[in-house]
Amino acid sequence: MIERDVIVTTKYGQMPSFTCHPDSGGPFPAIIFYMDAPGIREELRNMARRIAKQGYFVVLPDMYYRMGHIRFDIARRNDAMSAIIRPTMNHLTNEMVMDDTAGLIGYIDGQDAAKNGAIGCVGYCMSGRHITNALSRYPDRMKAGASLYGVGIVTDAPDSPHLALNKVQGELYYAFAETDQTVPDNVIPTLRPALEAAGVTSEVDVYPGTFHGFAFPERPVYDHHAAEDSWRKIFAMWARHLK
Repeated sequence: MIERDVIVTTKYGQMPSFTCHPDSGGPFPAIIFYMDAPGIREELRNMARRIAKQGYFVVLPDMYYRMGHIRFDIARRNDAMSAIIRPTMNHLTNEMVMDDTAGLIGYIDGQDAAKNGAIGCVGYCMSGRHITNALSRYPDRMKAGASLYGVGIVTDAPDSPHLALNKVQGELYYAFAETDQTVPDNVIPTLRPALEAAGVTSEVDVYPGTFHGFAFPERPVYDHHAAEDSWRKIFAMWARHLK
């Protein structure tokens, strides 16, 4: 495995990112890994490595780069830390992340180890909205996106991601937890018909007995069955569109 800490240039500046891919057999289809609200940590790097081992060029960007070098010690998370994480997450707008995505696509296109053409993505928690936006904003490149217990996908805002689903030309996969206080009750009943009306190839799963964060191995709420089943579906989707 080849791993690097790199700088991705965006219109806002320099975005530190982690990349990994197999050491032979390339070029590899690219995957953008949008982080969750607690931000960059070894747990996410390990998940990026798992994706890379399946034959992908993975980019994990530090989406908080505008605020400096921010790292949260999630093992010690308490109410005080959560009170800091929330505004850190909320400082990002949909437009900011889509501008950053343009920079990520440009970076990918300049890498010999990355295959030209279709790109996949995955987003957790706060980034469920961003995989949805990525496929609608860059339909010629972003072809397969997965959201794990994503938030902000259906809102009352004029830039709510679900309102642009008619622009999507790829496939979307959504995995929700059965119990998730961050996902209002109207989200899934609104999202499913919106996907169908837009003609988007998609699947929406709700895993029984799970809680927000079920896919993270280091969380107390980790659910092995749900996590592995969602990995299986994500890898199958990426294989259909990227390989």
